[in-house]
This record gives sequence, C-alpha cells and structure tokens, in this order.
Amino acid sequence: MKHLKRLSILAISLILGTSCSNDDDTPTQIIEEEVITTMTITLTPNGGGTPIVMQTRDTDGDGPNAPVVTDPVNLAANTTYSGSIELLNELESPAEDITEEVEEKDDEHQFFFQATNSIATFAYSDMDGDNNPIGLSFTLTTAATGTGTVTVTLIHEPNKDASGVSDGNIANAGGEEDISETFNVVVK
Repeated sequence: MKHLKRLSILAISLILGTSCSNDDDTPTQIIEEEVITTMTITLTPNGGGTPIVMQTRDTDGDGPNAPVVTDPVNLAANTTYSGSIELLNELESPAEDITEEVEEKDDEHQFFFQATNSIATFAYSDMDGDNNPIGLSFTLTTAATGTGTVTVTLIHEPNKDASGVSDGNIANAGGEEDISETFNVVVK
C-alpha cells in the first residue's frame, strides 16, 4: 500500500509538472510597424522655381475615411526635380516624425517609384551603410508632355540583395508595405 501511495504521488506530480511547463522558453518578439498617416513629397525644380508638393494624408489611420491626396500634380515637361519625402504619424499629438525612424533604420527601408506612360524617370540620391538605396532623397526627371500616374511605395525590410531591387524594381523587393500612394500627374 505504501508503494502504491508513493507511485500515485509520483504520477500526479508528473502530470501536473508537464501540464504546467512552458515548452517555449523564448519570448515572442513583437515588432510594431510604423504608423504613417501622412506622406509629403516635395519636388524642387533644379535651377530654381516653386517647389511642387505631392501629399497623401489619412488622419483617421485605418478608419473609414479615405486619404486626402493631391490631385492632379502638375509638373513641367523635360525638367529634373530634386525630391524629398517626409513621413508623419498624425494620430500622435504632437505628430511623430517617422522620417527619423526610416533614416535611423535605413537598411530596413526602401522607397520605390513607378511612373506610367513614360512620364518620368527616377534616381536615388541617398544610400544606406551598405550602399543600397533608400529614397528619402531622389531625382525625378519628366519627359515631354503627357498624363499618367506616379506611385511611391515604402517597403519595410525589403530584400535589397534581390535582382533589380537596388535599381528600384519593386517586383523582387519582398518585405512589407509601410505606405503606398498613386498620384495623378500632368506633365505640360
């Protein structure tokens, strides 16, 4: 009987010990993506002139209201513009400058630029520590007159080693989209 009692206590201890154990000793790391409500793109004509502002602003974040987008954007034909991008989270008060975070973690971010109807071409002006493009600074060069769209996309953790990514090809970028907007553009 004494042996049976000890065996019962041992069995209960084993059951309780295994059911309460934590099989995963490694804590799960939660990585929060940047919240970006506003992207402001400033295009300054090389040689001087009035800067052009392209902006998307979504002040309710994932709420029901659509973002307010500059429409249309009017650009001069056969002109090169120096571009810069500012990112904000206006759900915070005061607004949080996400541009600083992208600059600090430049190896984890890259902007991609796409134009339809051959209305513009793009070149990166800034690089991360591994000499890969970022896109907070860039040049946009317009073609002859026409209409089309310009899409600007920020990718978090792109595969910067993939084919064409360093040249701005978003097709192989992978990663997660932080923000993307398509602007209607008139080149005249």
